[in-house]
Amino acid sequence: MNKDIILKAENISKQYRLGQVGTGTLTHDLNRWWHQVRGKENPYLKIGDTNDRSTKGESDYVWALQDINFEVERGEVLGIIGKNGAGKSTLLKILSKVTAPTTGSIKSRGRIASLLEVGTGFNPELTGRENIFLNGAILGMTKKEITAKLDEIIEFSGCERYIDTPVKRYSSGMTVRLAFAVAAFLEPEILVIDEVLAVGDAEFQKKAIGKMQDISREGGRTVLFVSHNMAAVKSLCTRGVVLENGKVVYSGSIDSSINYYSEIFSQTFINPPKHINYNAKIAILDFCVKNNNDIIKPNTTILLGQKIKIELKILIRDYLDDLSIAIDIINKNGEFMSHLTNEDDGFYMYDLKPNIQKNITIVTSNLLFVPGLYSMNIWFGLSHNESLYEIKNFFSFEIEQSDYSKRTKSLPAHSKVYLPTEWTSV
Repeated sequence: MNKDIILKAENISKQYRLGQVGTGTLTHDLNRWWHQVRGKENPYLKIGDTNDRSTKGESDYVWALQDINFEVERGEVLGIIGKNGAGKSTLLKILSKVTAPTTGSIKSRGRIASLLEVGTGFNPELTGRENIFLNGAILGMTKKEITAKLDEIIEFSGCERYIDTPVKRYSSGMTVRLAFAVAAFLEPEILVIDEVLAVGDAEFQKKAIGKMQDISREGGRTVLFVSHNMAAVKSLCTRGVVLENGKVVYSGSIDSSINYYSEIFSQTFINPPKHINYNAKIAILDFCVKNNNDIIKPNTTILLGQKIKIELKILIRDYLDDLSIAIDIINKNGEFMSHLTNEDDGFYMYDLKPNIQKNITIVTSNLLFVPGLYSMNIWFGLSHNESLYEIKNFFSFEIEQSDYSKRTKSLPAHSKVYLPTEWTSV
């Protein structure tokens, strides 16, 4: 049986020059031109580092993408997953023809609608209604076609009250609601969606995912979807492509793709903490994590329902009027499980003088994440506006089930948090 291929990427690569606007120096441009005149390959395609943000490169050039090949069938929903900086958004921009590949080609059949960033393609001075017609025209729709869908678009977006208000007065959530509604209801053959849906609230995300399922299953249209929400990817997508450092490292069913990505991401949990010092205003003298007042090492097992204590010793090197601390807890899929800040407990650090030491203790409540691998990142900043210091993979740990839950079966891996309950019968 012949495949109905609607989109094909062949040897797609994208090279960028670091620290410069454009392609680099005039010398480089002349060198490229001279090679082109002689019918030879661009000499700068032979150099460049792999797209790995965690290492210092040796070249001024970096490959955001390298040798990407895949095919998408009509009606397929393809999930593109990978860590931050893997090249997902760059690939979608190339597929959407927002930017051109350095090498390779994209072959597609039909109209492509993209939702890459909040407000992409919207004119802030125009009203929501006017922007619907503008976006429709960009997608190649006639005025008659847009008018026929207008009421459905407005109703789905939930922006009816503000539809004749300039978009510049919309919130980011309202803008993405309207942009998604336009992209989905004007019926493109291929719909390309980046992480932008994360801006919307939970209710709208559910509506949006339901709409994408409808247009792929019933309308036979193709969807390319990028998200860090693995639950959304799993519920929506039929197949997955995993990117790492600008290369396709896996392609297969969506379940096997998510499992592969999880293995890649969880490998970073065994790496030592990575310190990023943005300036010299503070120094981290020491830190540790305790369980039952005993210091525990990274990758230690913590039982469901136990508490942990984080102790920090910080040296203030410059005057700080408002020191903020935030901790992110991430699961093995790269999904944020919790975001802790000093403000949560009404704990503020104002008017800190130079050369003083602060000893800070943070005690969590019972950890109720389902059994699995977790990692913590910690961030120090000035009033949540300026980054001072950051420690990636500050502490990694594994949670195991305990008698905190009386159930005898394992907690389901697809859930995220265990919620204690009390059951009674009369």
